[in-house]
Amino acid sequence: MPETPHPSPTLLPATANGVEMVAKFFRALGDPARLRLLEFLLNEEHTVSECIAHIGLSQGRISTHLACLSDCGYVQLRRHGRYAYYRVSDPRVAELVLLARSVAADNAAALAACMRIAPASREEIAP
Repeated sequence: MPETPHPSPTLLPATANGVEMVAKFFRALGDPARLRLLEFLLNEEHTVSECIAHIGLSQGRISTHLACLSDCGYVQLRRHGRYAYYRVSDPRVAELVLLARSVAADNAAALAACMRIAPASREEIAP
């Protein structure tokens, strides 16, 4: 008796808009500074000034990255007086980044040789 084929799991939404949303989700994580901010904000909330001191970028750059992460739902903003505090809004973000780190490590040689994706600038990488 022939074996019934198992359908492959559906990874992407059925609509073009849904696929674009998933791609946008990954683009938001595609910046070294934003990844470092997520790591910094994972276990406790921090002010913009603390993020600047930790990441080492200008206030304008940090604010832009935090706004992106906030707009995309990765971090939450809490205002208290004149201070703004940021924290990761969903702990699954850490799981996702750890999984990506593991897959990247397994494919380190291929990623290093990949010429289709531009490397990050030194400013984005440096602590």
